[in-house]
Amino acid sequence: MSSNTSIISVSPEIMSGTPVFTGTRVPIQTLLDYLKAGNSIDDFLDGFPTVTKEQVITFLEEVEKEIISKVA
Repeated sequence: MSSNTSIISVSPEIMSGTPVFTGTRVPIQTLLDYLKAGNSIDDFLDGFPTVTKEQVITFLEEVEKEIISKVA
């Protein structure tokens, strides 16, 4: 069974079910690792050209909404 959103895709056939940016094989965790290491979004996008800036921004906005809804 696969699980998909417009931002994140999860399928056993892609990266053994690791959550990835939809339409890519780039794990969401990779973006988080880049940001935790102090790299910029542009650095991430340079390294992973299959991911769009719109995907990254939408992902971060969704995470922001989720966190705010949990503490509000």
